[in-house]
Formats: sequence, C-alpha cells, structure tokens
Amino acid sequence: MVICGDDGLAHRLAVELDGVCGEIVTVVLPSARDEHGARIAALHRDPDSPVELHLSARPDERTLRAAGVDRAAALALTYRDDQVNMTAALLARTINPSVRLVVRMFNRERGRHLERLLDRAAGLSDDPALDTSTTVLSDADTAVPELVAAAAVGHGHTLQVEGKVFRGVVRAAGAPAQATDLATLAVLSGAHQDDPASQDSAETPGEDGIQLLPDTRTAYHRQFTHGRLMLEEISGDATEAAVRRLRLHPRTWLRARLGHLPWKVFLSHQLAAVYGALGAVVVALSTATALFADEHPWWKNFYLPLLDIFTMGDPATDEPVARRILQLIAGFVGLAVLPLVVAATVNATEAFRTASANHPPDDDVNGHIVLVGLGMVGTRVLARLRATDHQVVAIERDPRARGVSLARELGVPLILDDATDPKVLDLARVRHSRSLLVLTRDDGQNLDIVMAVRETNPAVRVVTRLYDDGFAATVQRTLRASYPDALTRSRSVSALAAPSFAAAMMGRHVLGVMPVERGSLLFTCVDVAGHPELEGRSVHEAFRENAWRVLAVGTAAGPLPAASATDSLTGLRPDPTGFDWRPAQARVLREGDRVVLATTRRGLDILMTGVRWGVGE
Repeated sequence: MVICGDDGLAHRLAVELDGVCGEIVTVVLPSARDEHGARIAALHRDPDSPVELHLSARPDERTLRAAGVDRAAALALTYRDDQVNMTAALLARTINPSVRLVVRMFNRERGRHLERLLDRAAGLSDDPALDTSTTVLSDADTAVPELVAAAAVGHGHTLQVEGKVFRGVVRAAGAPAQATDLATLAVLSGAHQDDPASQDSAETPGEDGIQLLPDTRTAYHRQFTHGRLMLEEISGDATEAAVRRLRLHPRTWLRARLGHLPWKVFLSHQLAAVYGALGAVVVALSTATALFADEHPWWKNFYLPLLDIFTMGDPATDEPVARRILQLIAGFVGLAVLPLVVAATVNATEAFRTASANHPPDDDVNGHIVLVGLGMVGTRVLARLRATDHQVVAIERDPRARGVSLARELGVPLILDDATDPKVLDLARVRHSRSLLVLTRDDGQNLDIVMAVRETNPAVRVVTRLYDDGFAATVQRTLRASYPDALTRSRSVSALAAPSFAAAMMGRHVLGVMPVERGSLLFTCVDVAGHPELEGRSVHEAFRENAWRVLAVGTAAGPLPAASATDSLTGLRPDPTGFDWRPAQARVLREGDRVVLATTRRGLDILMTGVRWGVGE
C-alpha cells in the first residue's frame, strides 16, 4: 500500500493500514520536519512497524516508481491540492494500470469526472480479474455526519442502501426498544449520549468501555446501565416530511434574504434631519409658487420647485417675474441642501452595507446550534444541519470564506467577527444555545473559543474539530476533568475519515462508515458464495461478537449497491429494495444470497481475509 500525502490524513491512514489491517505501507512525504511528517517518520523508525518512508516535494513519475507504485496493490493520494492529486493519479494509472486508486478531492464534481476517466483507463488492463477501481473521497464529506450527529442531539448518522434510509439512534439506559429498531450496533461507555463519561473509549471491548456489535446477552444485561446505539429504519412518512420541509424553503426565500437587513439605518437622526430640511424647503417653495405664480394645474406648484432645486427645469425667461425669482431661490437652495442630502445618503448606504454583513439572531432565538467556522467542513456541516431543519447561528471571521454566501442564501443568522471575543459569542446567544460546533482550521483558536464558552455557559454541548486525534482525546479528557458536568466532544477529521480511505484501499465494498465514540462501524455488502464465514450458516451462526453482524439478506443479482453520496435525508425517497432487513435468525445463507453487514474495522479485515483463504483452499 502506497500513501502520498502532506497532512494528518496521511498519518492516520498509515496507522490504520498498519495497525488495524496489518498491511505493508509506504508513505511519500514532502517533508519529515513538519508535525505530521515527524509522526510518520516515527512510524518508520519503529522496529515493529513496516512503514517505509520516501521524501519528495512532488509525486512525479520518478517518485511514484521509487515508492513501488508499479507493483503496489493500492495507492492513496491525500494531498490538500486537488490538482496535485489529479496529476499523480493520471501518472499512477500510466505506471500501473491495475493499481487500485483512492483519491482525495475537495471539488466533488471534478472528482466524479476524474473517477470516470481513471476507471475507463483501467478498463484497458489485460487482466479483467484485477480490482482496478478508482475511488474519489472527501475527508470533509466523510467527517461531516459525525460532527452533525455529535452536535444535533438525537439525530444520528444516517445510511442509505438501495433507496432505503437508516439511522443510528442512541437509546438511553433503561429506555425501551422501539418498533423501528433493527439491531443493536453498540453498547456505549456511558448511560446515554449526553453522559459526560461516555464517548471517550476506543472500540476495544471492556467492562466499562464501548462494545461494538455485542451479543444478545451483553446487550440485554447492560441496557439498564449503559446507552445503546440502535440501527433504526426511517419510515417513508419521515423521509417525505423532510423532503416537504425542503420544498417549502423557496417560499420563504425572499423573507430570509431581505427580512434581516438593517433597514433602520435609513431612519437615523442625521438622515431624517437632512431629508426633513429638504422637505420643508420644498413645501415653502411650493407654497410661494402657489401664492405668487399661481401655476395650473395645481400639481405644478410642487413639481416645478423640485425641478428647480435639482437644476432640472428650463430657464423661466418667458415667465412672470415672481416665477423667475422663485426659480433663482430654488437653485441657490439646491446648491446648499443637495450636498448634505448626498453625503447623508452615502453615509446611510455605507452603514447599511456594513451592518447587512452581519445578521445576528433575534433576541428570542433559543435552543439553536452555534457554528463557528465556515470553511470546507463548516460549509458542509451548515448545509447538512439546515437540510435536517436545525436552527443555526454561524460565526466566521473571513467575509470571503466559502460558506458565507451559503449562509446568506439559506437565511442563516451570520456574524462576521472573531469568535474568540466573548461579545461575539454573546451576540450569537451561545448562553441560550443547545450546542456549539467549533470547526476552524486553527487548533489553538478552537481551544480558545471552547474555553471562553465554558466560562460563560458550562452546560452547553461543545463539539470541536482538532486535527490530531491523540490531541483531541487529551483535550476532551482535560475539559471533562475541569467541567465534569459539561458535554464536550473533540473530533479529528482525519481520524473520522481514515477508516473510509483504508477500506477503499483494501478493496472493500463499504456502503458507509458510522463513527461510534472513538471507534467506527463499517457497513458493507458481501456475496455469500464461496465465503466460509457465511455460506451454509444461519444468520445467528454467522454473527461474530465485536466483529460483524448480518443486517439484511437479499439476492446476489446485478452489481453491488453503490455507497450513498450523502448522509442526510435530503431528496431521499424510500424505494422497494431486494433486501430483507428483518431476516429470521434461523435463515440459512445460501450461495445465491447477498448480505449487508455491520463490521468493525478489524472484523472486516478478518472477514475478507477469510474469503482469500477460502478461495486458496
């Protein structure tokens, strides 16, 4: 496995492939001196780690060949520059047409075009049995559902399979099961999702830690003391309701775009005084015109003085003397008043423009989610929250950030200021909010904001993005020690995205990834034929505690279902599916069956390794 990258994702992916999947990994780095490069270099120096290291500023053809791409099973390109990743992907496909490509792309539309192009080039390979697929992923898209689920209490990570929509929902300790529950995915380390003691353990099972895919006995006995993550089927009514809410949005678009604008600036005392003076002058001249010039029809008594003030009227050379004198007076008055009118209008317009950049929430806004940072991740989190009808207040320091225009389009209250300032947080009504999402690219700034919020509102649920997963875990433990009753979640985007990238490099058909505390569950689709762990076994017998569980059984006809491009309910319509999502435990899996599985990361590796052993025997 070859990884080319320059940030935390490359490091997390190397750890995932080495420590979880047991693969031999080669990493190409621009430098070993920066933070992430130094950590990968430490993996290379570890005598127990097979990670190889190559240093190169650019992934050119010479570098890729030196890293062994010509004989590699898979290549991951995780640079933060889309152009670099595209160029390297095209070179790699030329060097090794059979290599499995996993490409990180921020521009999703460009990524789709690249995926089709590279797959078409892979189709020219001489060996049709080889897996030469190309997978284009975005770490932002992968991490967004977990960030949203962590902030939006009670709204879990969603999954779509062949038009059917499912969601991970946390049931508090002692809560009864629901008719829509399909399976127990995990027993949490705390009593419920909001327990400050929960969401802090790794996926390794333990007496007090999280247990992924527990057996029936464990799930039953611990349900009274620990929270449970259940897989819930979302009904058609719920999905349709979400779609209807989205369709109603255009009707309120105009109000959302114009209703918050600071129209009151045009009622300032300065502007009122200037226009009041202008109105008084017009009334005086109109009265004088009516008394001395007696214009007909009557409206000319108002119309002509206005033209004279604005120097738009014809010279009154053929008019009576009174009319000529009034015209001269109106001209001099216009010279004196008009500059004041123009200056006051320009000042009011500038004040309107400045004030309209900020759209603070109304004083009655409560129970909302405060989102800090509208970069790449923040923009997609904002879209996801609004698609699921959550009330959001956004804070962004840079007016040119990618998510600012989206916030205005959606009518989201927006504050363009530094969130480290307590006054800005007060303006966002963080004291009255339900959750705070801190998603800037600066770890130090994120910590400053979290600590400032903890001083003002210890009860608010805080979810912060940090680049390093170890650092995120340390911050989470420290904040909980300082504020034991507070709800603090720290998440690393790289750690959230790494399992998806690793699964794609291993050639696993992953439908989705669901982060659970600091572990992960993967949803995959497998054909039963030739599989020693599945074929000839009942659904109950095929279950492996803390490894995998059969969720649905269908017919192995046609291509495998594609992974969902979104984790929200946006635009989804439940369609008939060929899978039975409530299979009998005694049902025997046959050669022509296809199953949907929930697996741990290590469980998926063991499961698929079993496929290779079975084929070899």
